[in-house]
Amino acid sequence: MRTRLIAAALILSALPALADEPGPGGSKPPVPKTGAEVYKVYCQACHMADAKGAVGAAAFPALAANPRLGSPQYAMFIIENGKAAMPGFKGSLTPAQEAALIGYLRTHFGNSYPEPVTVADVEAMRKAAR
Repeated sequence: MRTRLIAAALILSALPALADEPGPGGSKPPVPKTGAEVYKVYCQACHMADAKGAVGAAAFPALAANPRLGSPQYAMFIIENGKAAMPGFKGSLTPAQEAALIGYLRTHFGNSYPEPVTVADVEAMRKAAR
């Protein structure tokens, strides 16, 4: 009986060490998948929640009602390579995340460009840039 109690105590004391991560949901942030999620994680801090941009330590252009987003190639180029104070996200976003983001930007915030941007479009742009 005593051996069983000791074994049970050892097993129970080892359970915290077997847990993935501390806290509810772990410490790793969720990977953004939808265009809205990608925008919130990567873009919103500079371009603001309403995508109207900001001026302060730097100028962050509005993405809301932006006629330049009418060209999916323009959006892909800027996201891939950056411009002025904006860094390029080629190494940070997957083609699926980038396509979702561009589709989201082109159909939200007063933009009305319904043509889809596909993963194949982003991959072709990346291949052409090599």
